[in-house]
Formats: sequence, C-alpha cells, structure tokens
Amino acid sequence: MENGESREADQERRREDRPEGDDGRLHPDSGREETEEERLDRNLGELLQELRVALPGVQVLFAFLLAVPFQQGFEKITPFQRGAYFGTLVCTAISAVMLISPTAYHRITFRYQQKRRLVYYANRFSIIGLGFLALAMTGAIMLITDYLFGSVATIVMVVATVFVFGFFWFGLPLRRRLQLSAGQEPLGKPADD
Repeated sequence: MENGESREADQERRREDRPEGDDGRLHPDSGREETEEERLDRNLGELLQELRVALPGVQVLFAFLLAVPFQQGFEKITPFQRGAYFGTLVCTAISAVMLISPTAYHRITFRYQQKRRLVYYANRFSIIGLGFLALAMTGAIMLITDYLFGSVATIVMVVATVFVFGFFWFGLPLRRRLQLSAGQEPLGKPADD
C-alpha cells in the first residue's frame, strides 16, 4: 500500500493488475496473493518477530525488579514507594506471562491444527502484555523519580510517560487501524470446534 492508500483501494489495484483470466490467490482480507494457511503462517511469523523485540525488555526489567529489594537502602523506602515497587513487579510478571503465553499455547496444541486460534489468541495476549509492560515501565519510572526527586517531579514524569506510551503504543496504531478497517475485523474469532 502506498502512503495513505486504503486497504480497499490497494486490493482493487492488485485485482486490476492481474493478467486476464488469472483468478490468482488474492486473499480477500489481506490483499496478498496467499492462501489462508499462508496468511496465518505470515501472521504468526510477524507476531513472533514482534515478541522477540518485547520480551528482552520485560526480562531485563523483571530481573532488575527482583534484585532491588536486596540492595542496601531498600528498607528506607516510603510506604508509597513500597506499593509502587510491588505494583510494578506484578505488572512486569503479568506482562511476561502474557508475552510468553503464545509459546506455551503453541507447544500444548502442537500438531492439532490450531494455528488460526493461536494467531487469534496470541494477538490478544500480546496486546495485553504490551499494556502491562507500559504500566510496569511507567511504574519503574515513577518509583525511581519519587526516590530521587520527590512528588512534583514524579507527577510530571508519570503524566509524560503515560502520554508517550499511550500515544505511540496505542493511540497512533489504533487511529490508523480505525482509518483502514472501517469496522472490518481482520481475523475473526475462531469458531468453537
């Protein structure tokens, strides 16, 4: 798709570009010449690549948070900081669970032809995992800012952090998705078997 071109316009252009008499394998939802199985394989591959980007960040943050209570001076933190620390730790753990869940789902359902369901659930798990990762990173920034600079700087940093995550991780992609989809669900929920 060219910049700003709608999905429908792109699909129509591809149909027009096919040689006469060639019904092709143009997938009705993706606009690509691929079967449903090829589409699911591509979607799963793309999802796994994205998880390879997110998971190291979660692992590093989790390791850092697990080490913090054993550092000198941790016993001197305020009750607010203790609560922020624990909330951040829990958000990081939930993020890790959600981002690793597609792997567990795939291993347990391996060879049961569950790829459509795997892609469907893995997409949702990943979105939830990214949401909790954004909360965890915001919590870590809040905790460190409060420890170093106090309440006013903490409020400013938390608001700025929530805005940045909200805009780049959720607002911008959701806005574009709504522009492109116009109510179309790219991959419907799998039917119960």
